[in-house]
Amino acid sequence: MINNEPLVSVLMTAYNREKYIAEAIKSVLDSTYTNFELIIVDDCSADNTVAIAREFESVENRIKVYLNECNLGDYPNRNRAASYAKGKYLKYLDSDDTIYPWGLQAMVYCMQKFPMAGFGLMCSGMLHLGSHPLLIQPNEAYSAFFFQNSLFSMGPSGSIIRRDIFELLGGFSGDPYLGDTEMWLKIAQKETLVSMPLDLIWWRQHEGQQMKEEMKNNTVPINRYIIYRKFILSDISPFSESQRLAAIKNLENVRLRDIIFKYFLHFKIKLAISLLRQAGFSSFDLWKALRRNKYP
Repeated sequence: MINNEPLVSVLMTAYNREKYIAEAIKSVLDSTYTNFELIIVDDCSADNTVAIAREFESVENRIKVYLNECNLGDYPNRNRAASYAKGKYLKYLDSDDTIYPWGLQAMVYCMQKFPMAGFGLMCSGMLHLGSHPLLIQPNEAYSAFFFQNSLFSMGPSGSIIRRDIFELLGGFSGDPYLGDTEMWLKIAQKETLVSMPLDLIWWRQHEGQQMKEEMKNNTVPINRYIIYRKFILSDISPFSESQRLAAIKNLENVRLRDIIFKYFLHFKIKLAISLLRQAGFSSFDLWKALRRNKYP
């Protein structure tokens, strides 16, 4: 029996991206790998984003454009895009990014070399283990992230995910700014990861990015701390007990030092105290945080 479904569903969510979306779509169509569908989901844009996407849809049968009835926001819209997918793999590409002609083919190659892996991420931090692609076990992935600040910093455009795993876990939680890292931690609790080479996509930087808003939001680091702590202490964390204790202590030290140097030393006392309370810290914890982190 012939399977006519695409192997890869490229998912592109869009909101007011008329300046960039044509280049993003063209980059997918220029891929050397061709067994894909491109799903574009617009989140109530007020500019010409939809008209541009429709032009491509009218001449390319691998493209499907969907319009949301109301604005869902970033991660809920990513989930909406995934709900239309037919491929074995989900490949997000933001509508202001581009993928290199070889990018999709390289990602598919990496995933098919390790078909049981749950997802793949572009990463250079694991090269001490060998050349890419590399199969990373859950404990190795958590150790790289919490003890080396590596691996899970990549956003959705730098990932490829098995659709069955994504659906089993219920997709992104919807937490603003943090949903991608949270998803990588969630998958990596039980599933292996493929570390893929860099330079498969081009991540555009501009003033309209959500990352720019994140940098101005004082509560994001605290929410990040709370989420990370939850995964470290989870009953299904791949960490040993000693790794768990070390990761928690290091995480507390890093966040507390951040509050000291960003807020207390700049005389933002009320804000610093508020952030301490949100994270569940006491003033006594500040002194303990000045110690150097330890790694197992």
